[in-house]
Amino acid sequence: MSIPNFLSLFRIILVPVTVIFLIDGSYLKALTVFAIAGITDALDGFLARVLSQKTILGAYLDPLADKALLTSCFVTLSILGVIPGWLTVIVVSRDFMILLGISILFMVSIPFEIRPIFVSKVTTALQIITVLLALGIKALGGDSYPFGVHLLQWLTAGFTVVSGFHYIVRGIKAINNI
Repeated sequence: MSIPNFLSLFRIILVPVTVIFLIDGSYLKALTVFAIAGITDALDGFLARVLSQKTILGAYLDPLADKALLTSCFVTLSILGVIPGWLTVIVVSRDFMILLGISILFMVSIPFEIRPIFVSKVTTALQIITVLLALGIKALGGDSYPFGVHLLQWLTAGFTVVSGFHYIVRGIKAINNI
């Protein structure tokens, strides 16, 4: 197993650890584990390129690890009332639509490449920053958000919707090109 793939698997293992810390109200520990997961995400991509260890497994594991971590954090933080439920619904719905689209393309044997687009990278970055800020504020004992955090949540929602529509358009084009 390559080092980048190991790091992606490690990130998947960190998902339940993060959720447990969130449920226990240990926001500083959850923030620490989330940050470690973020570092391994950056490191696995860097190492895959530098060591020429890009693999098909890695192309699936890396986004799966990202989705598992972000979805788990959004859902748990939403249940705990830390992140608004409407934002979680948008984030989870987009990811569900992407997985559904990939499943449909796979079932009808349409070849596709898992390749993130620019707006998707911005979306992921905004989602990560949203979770990091929420965890940071809770770790510092805060119960309310400054206006900038609410603005960030709306920006995250907007990019999430735009990126979701972009993937839908790409999927429809792939189906129409058969």
